[in-house]
Amino acid sequence: MTMVKWIIAAEIAFWVVIIAGLFARYVLKSKKISILLFLLTPLIDLALIMLTVVDLRNGATATIAHGISVIYIGVSIAYGKSMIDWADHKFQSWFLKKPSSKKILVGLEKGIYELKMLARHVFSYLIGSAIFWLIINYVGSNGTDAIIGVWKTWSVVLIIDGIISLSYLVFPKRTESK
Repeated sequence: MTMVKWIIAAEIAFWVVIIAGLFARYVLKSKKISILLFLLTPLIDLALIMLTVVDLRNGATATIAHGISVIYIGVSIAYGKSMIDWADHKFQSWFLKKPSSKKILVGLEKGIYELKMLARHVFSYLIGSAIFWLIINYVGSNGTDAIIGVWKTWSVVLIIDGIISLSYLVFPKRTESK
């Protein structure tokens, strides 16, 4: 199976496990089973990174997909809990018909929230960068140009995200008049 297929399989497995965990929590009323299912998500990440390393170690030339698999791991670790919280909120809203309690953020609150999200992005980037360089050093730098290219692109994206996030403090969103 190509790396792209493994990445897609990992993403599907991630969301299937999350939905199954929410189903166990709210429909089956089993918090233990839901926690067990949620704990499977890091194993999915670990499997994907192992597949990436094995593929490269077995002589595959690094592709953009290999780089994306590393980003996937960093994002999953840094945003995993918030993604589960988001899914939990949506599950309750859509399937349990609970009203949304989500507050629209404006002004300084919105700016602080965006800085927190930027901090998660930086954390994700640091995890991903460490994995990128560990892989390159483990498999050798020969034929890893695509991975380095993905890392450089992610670096630019992080800078752009930083500028956008800081703009919420410099130009705060005002409350909408009714």
